[in-house]
Amino acid sequence: MTTATFEYEAVDRAGVQRRGMTTAQSEQDAYRKVAAQGLTPVKMRARKGTKEERRRGRTGRVSQRDVTQFTHQLGVLLQAGIPLSEGLRGIAEQETHPALSAMVLDIARNIEAGSSVSDALEAYRRVFGDVFVETIRAAERSGTMVKSLAYLSEHMESTIEARQQVRQALTYPVVVIIAMTAAIIFLLTFVVPRFATMFAERGVELPFLTRALQLIGESIRAFWWIYLAGVAALFFSLVTTWRRPAGRLLIDRFLHKIPYLRGILTNAAIGRFATVFGMSLDAGLGLIESLHISGAATGRPMLIKDSKRMQEQVRLGGRLSESLQRCSYFPGFAKRMITAGEESAELGKMCKIISRHYDREVSHAIKNLATVLEPVLIAALTGVVLIIALAVFMPMWSMIELV
Repeated sequence: MTTATFEYEAVDRAGVQRRGMTTAQSEQDAYRKVAAQGLTPVKMRARKGTKEERRRGRTGRVSQRDVTQFTHQLGVLLQAGIPLSEGLRGIAEQETHPALSAMVLDIARNIEAGSSVSDALEAYRRVFGDVFVETIRAAERSGTMVKSLAYLSEHMESTIEARQQVRQALTYPVVVIIAMTAAIIFLLTFVVPRFATMFAERGVELPFLTRALQLIGESIRAFWWIYLAGVAALFFSLVTTWRRPAGRLLIDRFLHKIPYLRGILTNAAIGRFATVFGMSLDAGLGLIESLHISGAATGRPMLIKDSKRMQEQVRLGGRLSESLQRCSYFPGFAKRMITAGEESAELGKMCKIISRHYDREVSHAIKNLATVLEPVLIAALTGVVLIIALAVFMPMWSMIELV
């Protein structure tokens, strides 16, 4: 069941009026939470957020890098012994990003009004993410706020770095593919038809390959809008399929069948799972809740499915190592390390080792991605050029024989 944020007005035992926010599954649950704090609720209403907050939530103006920088600054301030609300206001005053400054100020005001840190962050869950909010909620209960903020900052920095590596590795292949596509369209729509017309006027019988490419080029010139609509429809159908759980699982299984890509996706997912799992356990979250957050944080439907299976088996009283053996997504190394961590009661430490291992594997694979793709692109380009060249030269040879 989803949670909602409620604003409340209450009176404490001394008769002092208090205001604040809390998250709960229902209004009745919110009343119970406020009463458990020794307060008498007077008024309770669901918090919808201001128009500006909702607009920021929709547009995502606060980037992941902004959140990472905010997390690092907040952890340093708390480690220096500065009060939380004072540190937040200091960050907001020095922040040059208007949206981030307004968000941090709003969080500070809610904390000063009596809300917990996690409840204040709840209104910006779409900005921070489930992992961030739930980790902070657990850190509040266990008193490990500074340590958890350091973990979160390191985790987000590694995520941003991995994304940058992927972008850099894919820049060259994408540029080559775009240039190759443009060159092929130019050859099909202008070069091949002109040569075909010239050969036909001289009485040369065009071979099947030349006629086929001529028809393709003429269709592109006459019905280019149909081709564009087809590409747009394909893109839209893929996006729609990815948004559905069953479709996302189907696409994920297809991607995992591609040899080199399968290794990158698996290692990246296991590394992220281990990072969030160890971080959640160190923050004080329970085993089942940590499994849920870690699986969802990977974004891989196949791993999420295995994570749900593990949660169910652990909930029924099974050991984590036993439930892990039934999961096909986890490599043998990860299974052995998690089993060893459970037996030695050092699961968080083992998760860090697993995370470093698979993050290193992903980094090496991404750096070599261009090296792997380069021969594939060269072979594809060579094949296309060869086909077009044959379509042009085969009639030319026939014309020479006639002469």
